[in-house]
Amino acid sequence: MPKRIMQGVVVSDRGDKTIVVRVERRFTHAMYKKVIRRSRRFHAHDPQNTFKTGDRVRIEECAPISKLKRWIVLAEQENG
Repeated sequence: MPKRIMQGVVVSDRGDKTIVVRVERRFTHAMYKKVIRRSRRFHAHDPQNTFKTGDRVRIEECAPISKLKRWIVLAEQENG
């Protein structure tokens, strides 16, 4: 089975070698037909501590690294 890849924004870089990424999804409400935004936060492994709050990053699913970390950072994207 292929590994999931998601993109989001770094909301916290306080932990050593760990960042928290907010991934947002948009969908249309079934009854009201209004676009709704929902987000989740994922803890991701950042071995060199290169990413800071506000950076757009891509994360990939991986084997568990710690209690909460099951994602690893792939690459940074341009801001904006």
